[in-house]
Amino acid sequence: MPPPLQAHRMLLSHRRISPAPRRRFTAVSSLSSAPAKTAVAPGPPPSSILSIRDSLLSGERTAADITSEYLSRLRRTEPSVRSFIHVADAAAERDAEELDRRIASGGKDAVGPLAGVLVGVKDNLCTVDMPSTGGSRILDGFQPAYDATAVRRLRDAGAIVVGKTNLDEFGMGSTTEGSAYQVTKNPWDDSRVPGGSSGGSASAVSARQCVVSLGSDTGGSVRQPASFCGVVGLKPTYGRVSRFGLMAYASSLDVVGCFGSSVFDTATMLSVIAGHDKMDSTSSSHDVPDYRSDLVSLNLLESKPLNNLRIGIVQETLGEGVDTGVISSIKAAASHLEQLGSVVEEVSLPSFSLGLPAYYILASSEASSNLSRYDGIRYGKQVSADELNELYGDSRASGLGHEVKMRILMGTYALSAGYYDAYYKRAQQVRTLVKKSFEEALKRYDVLISPAAPSAAYKIGEKTNDPLAMYAGDIMTVNVNLAGLPALVVPCGFVEGGSAGLPVGLQMIGSPFSEGNLLRVGHIFEQTLQDVSFVPPMLADL
Repeated sequence: MPPPLQAHRMLLSHRRISPAPRRRFTAVSSLSSAPAKTAVAPGPPPSSILSIRDSLLSGERTAADITSEYLSRLRRTEPSVRSFIHVADAAAERDAEELDRRIASGGKDAVGPLAGVLVGVKDNLCTVDMPSTGGSRILDGFQPAYDATAVRRLRDAGAIVVGKTNLDEFGMGSTTEGSAYQVTKNPWDDSRVPGGSSGGSASAVSARQCVVSLGSDTGGSVRQPASFCGVVGLKPTYGRVSRFGLMAYASSLDVVGCFGSSVFDTATMLSVIAGHDKMDSTSSSHDVPDYRSDLVSLNLLESKPLNNLRIGIVQETLGEGVDTGVISSIKAAASHLEQLGSVVEEVSLPSFSLGLPAYYILASSEASSNLSRYDGIRYGKQVSADELNELYGDSRASGLGHEVKMRILMGTYALSAGYYDAYYKRAQQVRTLVKKSFEEALKRYDVLISPAAPSAAYKIGEKTNDPLAMYAGDIMTVNVNLAGLPALVVPCGFVEGGSAGLPVGLQMIGSPFSEGNLLRVGHIFEQTLQDVSFVPPMLADL
């Protein structure tokens, strides 16, 4: 453990932060650095939620038919993709039949906004009727007595929970290889990771195993998998969505987020799950708008729908360590935003590089406290022992994985006497610098953009033995969590790889509670992309 902590200490040494310069963005012409070769006809992604609702209310299809279609696709793709730890197919079929009975008895007016929509739920969110393991053996077979607030609100809106999706153990990882149960694969290329820690939720939506899904984002765990799997991913403002029922990793950073195959579907999800919750003291009472209301269809858009929108492209995210194909895709996306009427300039966030080491100190410190509850007595599988300390030690040793143990040790070390000021306190000071840097930039710009990850999806096992290289992959996302800001990732292009190219995601960052504006910009962006489709090739034959 000393080497990475020593590296953190060096990176967190005193550094003068210079004023952020502004530079006019230089446009490039190509939209994507590698062509998509899928057999699906390109065009704006349709809203699956709207389509399902319309077909139910018109009587064209039943909820049972829709559920059967998705479950059939799930059964055919799951042996390859392995998105789910638990599939509740029988319960989903029962819920669909019950919905059909309500509609047939004249209850169309009572049909919720997510009626008949199949949802995957990340397995660190509690579900009363399904196991909730957090991807860890220590919670193997654990079934909560309640639903997480986000899950309950989805059910109340008519959604059908189809199962629990795979994740890195307790959300600690960037590839979903850290799950204690299985390795999830990327639907675009089954030799590659889907990202993490919400890799199961992202791959399930990408493979159309479910319509939408819930994830959690502590340092990029929604946005990076969204980029790797070519889907839309939203990390809301801290406090926008209740954390009640979310297994805590780092409580000051954790956010419940969502995935969809279109911005409209993601906006619909947020409209349902957002809002104050008395069970979470950190949830905000800020008004929840209908996030769908400003999403205009393609045929109603003006010629310059983003006229006078000010966009800053974060200079530090397009330099050393970022794949050239990713840079080309992001610059092409920026050029597209300019064509839509926005003003795009480069902006420097001088504290940007300091965020990564600060994040890993703070997240690990909070994890060392939060995960103390998994001791074999309060929570977790218990190992027989002759005395209490031995019971604690053996239960945790057998139930927790390597990465989780490593982060607990890192956090405990950073909080220990004699090291608190050097690590934890310094990291909190850096966090303040990061927040101020974003605040200044967002006074001048309506939206900041960057890649969601420095590369496209990489090979399974490629970074398993190099944790520092894996941690470095979070450089694009962790600062947003440190600042508590909302961010939306939309697919924007491709790089070479696999049989059809590998998707790249554009990250859009906004001021607190500006999700509506991010969704509006993201919706216009995806609606106006030409000759590109983000449907994985594995679906061409299904």
